[in-house]
Amino acid sequence: MAADKDHSSDRNLTVTWDDPMVGAEAARKMSGLDFLHAIVAGEIPPPPISKLLGFKLKEVDTGRIVFELEPAEYHYNPIGMVHGGVASTVLDSAMGCAIHSTLPMGTGYSTVELKVSFVRPMSTKTGRVRCEASVIHTGGSIATAEARLVDAEGTLYAHSTTTCVIFRPSSPDNS
Repeated sequence: MAADKDHSSDRNLTVTWDDPMVGAEAARKMSGLDFLHAIVAGEIPPPPISKLLGFKLKEVDTGRIVFELEPAEYHYNPIGMVHGGVASTVLDSAMGCAIHSTLPMGTGYSTVELKVSFVRPMSTKTGRVRCEASVIHTGGSIATAEARLVDAEGTLYAHSTTTCVIFRPSSPDNS
């Protein structure tokens, strides 16, 4: 049996974030597209999960979103590569935001299904990756989207699809 070793190091991560309810309240009063544009412009703080994992919303169009992430050691799993949960979170976030960009004010959504296919592992050597998501369909109560996680050369690392439920505001006529 190996002797216990001190595995401490100088590596650390400090994460700060804004009150997430500021963004949540703003989201209820804006169209999805306007809300996402306000995040990119710095008018509304990004959600804490993006600060925690270090991904950023870079491009917003109706039905299309781009996030960027620089893989780091703190993303690693026990076998020395970026944990699949990091890629899954970025893919899920991008697809959800692509759907959100098509929704009117007061309309919400939530992921009900997520399918991720990992093509190759990421590491700190991968460099910055882009997660490009686009809407496939937005209906009355269900929306679908797809996303790809690629490096600067276009090499594919993961791809994904999602199904989201849409929460439309109730009206006196359909409550």
